[in-house]
Amino acid sequence: MLKSVPRGGLAAALVVVTLLTGCRDAATPAARWHAPETGGGSSSAAVPPDAVELRLAFAGDVHFMDRTRPLLRDPATAFGPIADTLRDADLTVVNLETAVTERGTPQPKTFHFRAPTTAYDAVRAAGVDAVSIANNHTLDYGQVGLLDTLDSARRAGFPVFGAGRDADQAYAPWLTTVRGVRIAVLGMSQISELASQWQATPTRPGIAMAFDTKRAVAAVAAARKQADLVIVYLHWGVEGNPCPSAQMKAFAPKLAAAGADIVVGTHAHTLLADGWLGRTYVHYGLGNFLWWSGLNSPDSGVLQLTVRGRQVIRNEFRPATVSDTGQPVLVTGAAERKIRDKLTVNQRCTGLSRTPG
Repeated sequence: MLKSVPRGGLAAALVVVTLLTGCRDAATPAARWHAPETGGGSSSAAVPPDAVELRLAFAGDVHFMDRTRPLLRDPATAFGPIADTLRDADLTVVNLETAVTERGTPQPKTFHFRAPTTAYDAVRAAGVDAVSIANNHTLDYGQVGLLDTLDSARRAGFPVFGAGRDADQAYAPWLTTVRGVRIAVLGMSQISELASQWQATPTRPGIAMAFDTKRAVAAVAAARKQADLVIVYLHWGVEGNPCPSAQMKAFAPKLAAAGADIVVGTHAHTLLADGWLGRTYVHYGLGNFLWWSGLNSPDSGVLQLTVRGRQVIRNEFRPATVSDTGQPVLVTGAAERKIRDKLTVNQRCTGLSRTPG
């Protein structure tokens, strides 16, 4: 278990020191490599990246509103027992669906989410290594709120990706090295609400939007040249629909062709299913994770992938349910079977293969 303890605050060098693995970087969303890992004992850096097996974990939408806001009174325990599952991976990523700000003007939309800076303490304590902020709530409080989100992440030394002060930052991957494997993680949104106003431009802060297909595909292709493993975390889909839309099905193959090894998504507030596009692993939707409302499906879970080189060699979904506190709780027995049965049905509409091609 590489992440056996929650991690505390970071120094200005933005280097996370873990007890078991040595140094793991935690950078702001600039596309640059960071200090390599160091530590005692044998070094996996001498092992070719395609011979290293990594365990990755992904989960869905997270924020701290209404019933989940009080959880930040103790950030170290905000996620509850499921944090042990998140920590039990070499790399863990979720979607932080909120502006981290106390300022800004609410935008012309129905729902507005924001959280204090202790949100970063909570995700770090839960074992999360980085978060996507390419979603339809990061600019709920305008550019002021987005810039606060970026600034507070930098001060906290916590990696965020998928948005930036301009288009170059927004489309840049988060780059990290884990056990000698260079990993690039990109975030993008395919949600149409306020998309034209929220898209990052050369002179405007914003989100990396998947609607700019040329820019999105180029970003993946550029990441392919820099990394051994390329992951794209997308905010896409139709709320409440357990099947991928035609738009999603059209975009995923373009990401695969550009060099994405793993594509995972969120937004629909319900679980979608997974499979392969050739050698690219795709999970269309992870549902809600730490969630403010009981209005949506409570089905949730943690996606655990084992990767060797560029290939996902094992995929396992750990079913959970969003509890009355908003915290996801792993389930067993009849509750687990019910979720797995739903996923079996949902897989039929993905158009994906059950095994790599």
